[in-house]
Order: sequence, then structure tokens, then C-alpha cells
Amino acid sequence: MSKYTEIDVSQITAYSIKDRYSKVDLGQFARKGAVDTSSLLDTLPDLLCAKDLKELITACKVAKNQGKAIILGLGGHVIKCGMAPLLIELMEAGYVSAIAINGSVIIHDYEIAHYGTTSEDVGKALETGSFGLAFETCYNINNIISAGSEAELGLGEAVGKAILEEAPNRDLSLLAMAYKLSVPVTVHVAIGTDIIHQTPCANGKAIGDCSLRDFRILSHKVRELNGGGVYLNFGSAVILPEVFLKALNLARNIYGEVKNFSTAVFDMNQHYRARVNVSQRPVSSGGKGYYFIGHHEILIPLFIKSILYN
Repeated sequence: MSKYTEIDVSQITAYSIKDRYSKVDLGQFARKGAVDTSSLLDTLPDLLCAKDLKELITACKVAKNQGKAIILGLGGHVIKCGMAPLLIELMEAGYVSAIAINGSVIIHDYEIAHYGTTSEDVGKALETGSFGLAFETCYNINNIISAGSEAELGLGEAVGKAILEEAPNRDLSLLAMAYKLSVPVTVHVAIGTDIIHQTPCANGKAIGDCSLRDFRILSHKVRELNGGGVYLNFGSAVILPEVFLKALNLARNIYGEVKNFSTAVFDMNQHYRARVNVSQRPVSSGGKGYYFIGHHEILIPLFIKSILYN
């Protein structure tokens, strides 16, 4: 037993998500459907990032046609910006081989699927110590993870399966639709970063078990990038760039050659780890890396719609 004192989480005060103010709801989400992006792309110059964007769109189309992997890495802000319908649309068109996410994604995805809202006012809630303590979110997700560990599932598989079976808005859940389409979603958790870790029902053994299983699932999928695949990092500055680098290293160690693929980062700022661990180091021996800076709610829809309807 540790000689140090832990905080007693059994004393927390939770509340119902139905009583919480949320900044995002279903009515604000992006929408599926055909659009004409060809004329817009034709007006862009063949210079700098405009040229890079057109190259990357072509690389995704070629990868799909050649049966190469297209793997997405997502941070939670992408879901909060209403991108789930477009990511689902991309999956349904056969452009997604796997999705790697951090722990915040499952929280926003679960809340949207079950309650139609997500994204609380963090600053206001933090002042009273109530941030992230919506009972339904914390207890239900932790129970799913514990059951998933007992069933020897990955974390993303466990949550996606549960949402698909239970949630009224399952059609707008990235994890549920991925499970339905048999697209692996792997969740890479850093303990203490997610609101659900604050509660007494958080089972560290189960979280670690399921998340480690997901890392190994992702590492297995990464080998399919070899010779023309694409890895896209949407809005994760630290966790997924680090995870991707280790997954790539593990795949190369076990399977051999994994090179000559494309990588890209889409984010609102330039970040060190995303730059070196996604757009530089993985393609230093073959392939090409890109970095696009812009708001998720503008750049990601432009990119996805251009792939699907250009």
C-alpha cells in the first residue's frame, strides 16, 4: 500500500446532465450531402498550401482505389465542432480504415448520441468544482469500459457497440457508426485528462487494459499504410502524434517496411509534436507530409467534401 494519501473520490458531488448547460447541440452539426467543390478547387492556385491540399485529396483517392489504408487521428474539438456527420459520410464512402482518438472524443460522442448536447462551460463549472461531473456521462461510460475489459474488447469497440445498441441519436455517433461499419476506433487514454477519471467508478485497470488493446489494434492497422496509404491528424496536438509515432515504430519492428505513404495535420495552430511526429519523421524515408492551419469547422468540411464530391 502506498505511503501517500489519495483524495477520497467517493465524496464527490455529481449532477444530472439534464441540468447542465451545454454549448453544442445536434442542430449545429455539419450535414451530409453532395456539394460542388470542383469549381472552387479549380480556382485555387497551384502554390503553397493550396497545391498541397489538392495533392492530399488526390493521395486519398488513390489510396482508396489501391486498397491502401486511410487512418484518421482525432482530438475532441473536432467532434465539438460538429464534424461527426462528415466523418461518418467519409466512412460510408469507404475512405476510412481506422480511427484513432483521445479520451475526450468518447465523452462528446457519447453525450451527443444519448442526450443531443455536449460541451459544458468549463470556466464557470471549474469555479464550483462541478466541471465534468455529470452523473450519466461519468458513470455510464466507466461502466461500459469495465464491461469491455471483462469481454476483452478495445475501448473504442466497447463504447461504439454500447452506443449503437442504446443511444437514440446513434446515427450521429462516430463510434457507433464505425462499429456498425466494422471500422476500428482506437482510444488512447492519458489518465487524468478526461472528466470520467474523477469518479469512484473509474477503473484504472479496465481503462488501461482496453486502451492498451487499442494501441495494439492501431499498430496492426498502421502496417497497411505501406506503399501509398494516408494518415490524417485532425486536431490532436500531443497524444495522437505521440501514439502514431510509437504505433508506426512497432509496426516497422514486427512487420518490416512501412513507408512511402502520406501524412497530414489539420489544426488551428502549428504544434511541435504534430509537426515532427506526423508530418516529418514518419515520411523521412519515403512519402510526403503536409501541415494545414485553419479552423476545424471550415477546413475539415472543405477537405472531406472535396474528396467525396470533386
